[in-house]
Amino acid sequence: MNLAKIDIFERRESIVRSYCRSFPVVFTSAQNAILRDSEGREYIDFLAGCSVLNYGHNDPDMKAALIDHITADGIAHGLDMYTSMKGEFLEAFERLILKPRKMGHKVMMTGPTGTNAVEAALKLARKVTGRRNVIAFTNSFHGMTLGALAATGSADKRAGGGVSLNDVTHMPFEGSLGEGVDTLAILQAMLDNPSSGLDVPAAFIVETVQGEGGLNACSAEWLQGVERLARAHGALLIVDDIQAGCGRTGRYFSFEEMGIMPDLITQAKSFSGFGLPFAALLIKPEYDIWKPAEHNGTFRGNTHAFVTGRVALEKFWVDDSFASETRRKGNILKQGLEAIAAKLPGARTKGRGMMRGIDVGSGERADSICAACFERGLVIETSGAYGEVVKVLAPLTIPTEQLEAGLDILDTAAGTVRS
Repeated sequence: MNLAKIDIFERRESIVRSYCRSFPVVFTSAQNAILRDSEGREYIDFLAGCSVLNYGHNDPDMKAALIDHITADGIAHGLDMYTSMKGEFLEAFERLILKPRKMGHKVMMTGPTGTNAVEAALKLARKVTGRRNVIAFTNSFHGMTLGALAATGSADKRAGGGVSLNDVTHMPFEGSLGEGVDTLAILQAMLDNPSSGLDVPAAFIVETVQGEGGLNACSAEWLQGVERLARAHGALLIVDDIQAGCGRTGRYFSFEEMGIMPDLITQAKSFSGFGLPFAALLIKPEYDIWKPAEHNGTFRGNTHAFVTGRVALEKFWVDDSFASETRRKGNILKQGLEAIAAKLPGARTKGRGMMRGIDVGSGERADSICAACFERGLVIETSGAYGEVVKVLAPLTIPTEQLEAGLDILDTAAGTVRS
């Protein structure tokens, strides 16, 4: 590690920084699933920007399109004005994503990050229903701005808000109270009882796989039950597909083939395809009741992201081949993690598709494994209420041999803490 190169960050960057504490090198370049540091060392990337880089680092086709756009003096910023880039992106999204899935949702460009999309969803649900309460779930993560933070479960992150976080009720996610406890039945009983103290909600907001919460994956039956309760009580169903979407679970949306259709869907992270900030809210047309500029922001749609996002759609989503390949790699990942977990006392695998990990029982143990991975050339992080899950979010485009090499490193690193 070159300490001189890191000194400027220690001297001038806020102490709030976090990922760099686990990976104390200066990264200088990257391609697909490989990161390189200032000393020329290569690392397999099992983090991928927390699922921002589903299509890998510096996809050549997206890069070429963006360079062409910039060198031709293409629009760099356009508020929410009409631009050819936005039109081309929307046409591709309609043709390749919405219409094949028989979805009529409108696309609302929000601010550039996932929390902006969540804030818009919560505000719109309250506007549509005239209610204030939102039901979120234990171990959820929806963002760091105050509305999204209120729907987030993490005590540490909630404490950082500095104010009361109101108008959200947290109910138990599937499996959160242990095997044999029907959390859906608890939720239904609370809603059906007029003296339960649970205010009728404007919306339910749910992740099908809780990325930051520890890779808890709900079943189709449970998710269908949540949708039924939303319909029965006149509430909207919001699926937060920011981390689990854009192919991460083996389909474009993580809720596909689970028998539901959300009213509102948040999109961000890999929505631009290239790592550029870009977030949106998908809205069933009957709920698109905003007044012009009632919810706005300076960066409502990143014009450069329209360019790369369109290329991502046209390159990876014209047919099922990319999703099928992702599902194949997801099976490799599943088998590899199960083999590693079998060697760790008390460990178990979690997640779905290419969004999987190993619960190793404690945050200290998980941290030790991730540190040992980094020493051996693998970038990987933890998640969960106690940081107890070693979490794999490799690019979906990672070559099979690199995926297997990364799993070998993880296996070796796990061996350093086996006891």
